[in-house]
Amino acid sequence: ADVLKAGHVNPEHTRFELHRVWEVQGNVKQGQRHIYAQRNFFVDEDSWMIALADHYDGRGTLWRVGEGHIAFNYQQKIPGYTLETLYDLLAGRYIALGMYTEEPSAPQYGGTPPTYNQFTPAALRAAGVR
Repeated sequence: ADVLKAGHVNPEHTRFELHRVWEVQGNVKQGQRHIYAQRNFFVDEDSWMIALADHYDGRGTLWRVGEGHIAFNYQQKIPGYTLETLYDLLAGRYIALGMYTEEPSAPQYGGTPPTYNQFTPAALRAAGVR
C-alpha cells in the first residue's frame, strides 16, 4: 500500500497514544568508543518494549531516531512491533523493518517456553558465541 513515503512513514497509517514510559539513558564509558556517544530509550511501561530511541553522535548531535510501532496481538496474547523505523536525520533517509502487511498470515510464536535455568550466567556463557 502507501505506508512508506519518501523520507518518512505515511502519518495517515500511524497511531500515537500517550503512554507512561521509562527513560533509559546510555552513555559511552570514559575512554571507550562507540558509533553512538549517547542513546536514550523510551520503554513502554505496559509492554516493556522500546517505543522510541534517540541516538546521539560524538558531538552530542541527535543523529538517528528509532520508532517502534507497538500493537497487541490478541490471538496470541502478546505485544509486538508492527513496524520499526530508524530515521537518519543527518543523511535524510530512513529504514523500515518488520512490516508484515503483505504476508498471508500473522507471524506465529510458539514452542517450548524457556526455563529460568537457561538464563543463569553459566548457561548464557555456554550459549554465547565469540
